[in-house]
Amino acid sequence: MTTTISPLIYVAIFGAVLLLFAGIYLLAFGKSIERSSTLNRRIDLIEKSRAKKDVLEQLRKDRASDKGKGGLPIIGTLQDNLRKANLSLSVRTLIVIMIGLSGASVVLLGIFTAADLGLRSVVGVAAGFGGVYLWVSGRAKKRIGAIEEQLPEAIDLIVRSLRVGHPLAAALAMAGDEMPDPLGTELALISDEISYGRDAGEALADFAERVDLQDLRFLSVAVMIQQRSGGNLAEILDGLSKVVRARFKLSRRVRAMTAEAKWSGMFLSGFPIAAMLAIQLLKPDYYDVVKEHPLFMPLTVVVFGFLVLNILYMRKMTDIKI
Repeated sequence: MTTTISPLIYVAIFGAVLLLFAGIYLLAFGKSIERSSTLNRRIDLIEKSRAKKDVLEQLRKDRASDKGKGGLPIIGTLQDNLRKANLSLSVRTLIVIMIGLSGASVVLLGIFTAADLGLRSVVGVAAGFGGVYLWVSGRAKKRIGAIEEQLPEAIDLIVRSLRVGHPLAAALAMAGDEMPDPLGTELALISDEISYGRDAGEALADFAERVDLQDLRFLSVAVMIQQRSGGNLAEILDGLSKVVRARFKLSRRVRAMTAEAKWSGMFLSGFPIAAMLAIQLLKPDYYDVVKEHPLFMPLTVVVFGFLVLNILYMRKMTDIKI
């Protein structure tokens, strides 16, 4: 019996693509626009004797540059993830990087494996495009989660500032100075935009759309209603803070209750693939008897299709909106 390490090489190359892209991004942009730390980037720029107007322009440039939706669904998805992750990359640049990493994966597979060109191309494209997409999606999800967790505390800071008589722009600026990134810089940037004449409700609504967070939409709507009809904004936001905390608490409970179903779905979907890779690793000739059968490839496609449907269906069942 002969064993092959090709499946392990495929997995290693996929992981190498992830690490390579993360390294390229940090090498090119890490020192200037890394926002995953707990520091407030706006305060850091101001401490470097940068003018307030220059800081505002720099932070606007740091946002994802693509604003419109692409013609293809994948383009629109990439644009949304770049905006949510606040990565200073255009979709065009990201696609070029994906193509380059896919080509590098194909070359590495040709060096370390004896697979034919067709298989190497499929695996290389999956590693290049899939690896970069997972990295960007992970950054976006992590940033949105951090903003969602910081929002109730930020609203409380705004409420306290409003109750002592500060205007909304000053309250947002104070909350932005007190809060760490990612929310701190965003609130301070909104305050700067309001100071230069932008409508407060419009600035908050634009932020809510960029990060696609329902609680921020509630905040922008509350500010818009108060601007048009008047009222005590501090009391409105105080009630909103309680609602946001309750939604966040309920969301955590739902996430805990559905965790078992999510992991069960992932296990049931991933186990057949893991078993196939293990069989291929331990006994590469296991499928030789049936490989030449005309129904082998169609049935393989059907099985993988059912696995994908299982993953999507389990995610749909456990994706409960709060």
